[in-house]
Amino acid sequence: MESKEVKMVAALRNGTVIDHIPSDKLFQVVSILHLAELPNQITVGNNLSSKKLGSKGIIKISDKFLTDQDINKIALVAPDAQLNIIRDFEVIEKKKLRIPDRFEDIVRCGNPNCVTNHQPIITLFDVTNHAPLTIRCHYCERMMTEDEIKIK
Repeated sequence: MESKEVKMVAALRNGTVIDHIPSDKLFQVVSILHLAELPNQITVGNNLSSKKLGSKGIIKISDKFLTDQDINKIALVAPDAQLNIIRDFEVIEKKKLRIPDRFEDIVRCGNPNCVTNHQPIITLFDVTNHAPLTIRCHYCERMMTEDEIKIK
């Protein structure tokens, strides 16, 4: 008898697949991308079997291709996730996420006295350490660790 692999999530004609999201980070990714506000067809799967993670989450967004800013937001939450760009049911590009050296207009400064919290200024943070993640505000130089980071 021939073994058949069962697809847990339907195929996507055109769009983006965010795969290998840690299960405990899936809904944070859904939130930061504001997926509930999109009219696109979206498939979200959680606690799916994964050889690499044990269990994982996956998001499929029909007819949407993410901006660099969206990709950097995901990298903050799930740096080991993978993006697959789909056209005509074929994966045309696979992207491994990486934490960039600088975040622009993505993170809120945790310093209540920072100018970015009082003026219409784009926030800018430099990564000072990738693991564990530590970032520094360009304006007030406040250091923030991964658990302190608030995404806009």
